[in-house]
Order: sequence, then C-alpha cells, then structure tokens
Amino acid sequence: MRGAVWALGLGVVIASAVGFAGLAQTSSDNQASPDTGSSPPSSSSSDGPPGVPTIAPPPEPTPPPATSQDASDDHSPSNSAPAKPAPPKPPPPPPPPPPVPVRSPAAVFQALDKVTTETMRFAVPVGKPIRYKNLVFVVKACESTGLGGASPQSSAYVVIDSAPLSSGDGAPPPPPREVFKGWMFANSPGLNPFQHPVYDAWLISCMAATPPA
Repeated sequence: MRGAVWALGLGVVIASAVGFAGLAQTSSDNQASPDTGSSPPSSSSSDGPPGVPTIAPPPEPTPPPATSQDASDDHSPSNSAPAKPAPPKPPPPPPPPPPVPVRSPAAVFQALDKVTTETMRFAVPVGKPIRYKNLVFVVKACESTGLGGASPQSSAYVVIDSAPLSSGDGAPPPPPREVFKGWMFANSPGLNPFQHPVYDAWLISCMAATPPA
C-alpha cells in the first residue's frame, strides 16, 4: 500500500514537470517571434486554394508612340502664318449695248373700214401725208431692230387726222381733227392701238426703200 502511494505521487510530480516544461517552451517561442501574427501571408496562401490555377489579368494596351507627323500637326497652327484673304472677284462684264435701230424711209399700214368690212394695205413715206378715205396718215419716223433675225421689231411714230372730204353740195368740209398721235408697234398692235368708231388701222412693218409715187 505504501509503495502504491509513493508511485502515484512520483507520477504526479513527473507529469507536473513535463507540463511546466511545455509551457515554458511555448512562451519562449512566442517571445522569439513577436511579429509572426502581423506578417503578410505567404505567397502560397494568396495564390488561392491548392490545386486551383490562378488566372492573371490581361496586360493593359500600350499606346502607340507619337510620330513626327503627329507632332508637326500639333504644332502647325501656332507655327504657320495666317492665311491670306482671297483676292476679290473681278466685276462681271457690262451687258452688251442695245442694237441700234435702223431707220426706214416708209411704213406699211393696214386699215379696216368697219362699216363696209373693206381692208387695205398701203405704204406711207416718212413726212408725206397719205389719205385713206376720211383719215390722213403722217409718219414721223419708222425704226426696225433685229433685222435678219427670227423676229424683227418695227415701230413707227405716226399722226392720224380725221379729215372728211367735201360732200359735193358745195358745203365746206369740217376742219381736220387729230385722232391719234404716238408710237405703233408691229409686233404688239394692242400696246398702243388706234381707236376710231368707223376705222381701224395698225402698223405692219417698216420698208427698206421708198415706195414709188
């Protein structure tokens, strides 16, 4: 019995000594490396779990180097001289002068008697009175433009008097009375027409030669 108690006491002493030695070893290890807990993790822990491959991000593209042309383009506005203003445009040429009218020695008219519906075409020399029934025509000028072209233009300045003839019973005729004075136009007879209750007359053309007497 005494031997058993002595063996149990010896075992407790040995166990206590062993535990104290382990505790002293642990505290000495902690004092030798105090920064172990704050050290960065090893590369093996940051690379991910073992057996899983790590995919690296793609590299960023590198911009192409600037060329000499780009450099010259960047500095061209500051180095180039200001643009010169464009020279003024020359004025347009003046329009051609109007054609000179050609004077004719006589004018050709056509007259209509509204009562008898009789028509008559006759020539009137410039400055010479010509009678048609109770009308007397005096042409002051007759001009033409565009001769030789497709549509020549003719105009005449004429004076028309109403001068009835004597009735034959010995009574004197009434004095002449002016019924028209102005320009007549062969291509536009309605522009300045002759208006009379009995007669109608308009310009046909200008003659190139004086008609025979």
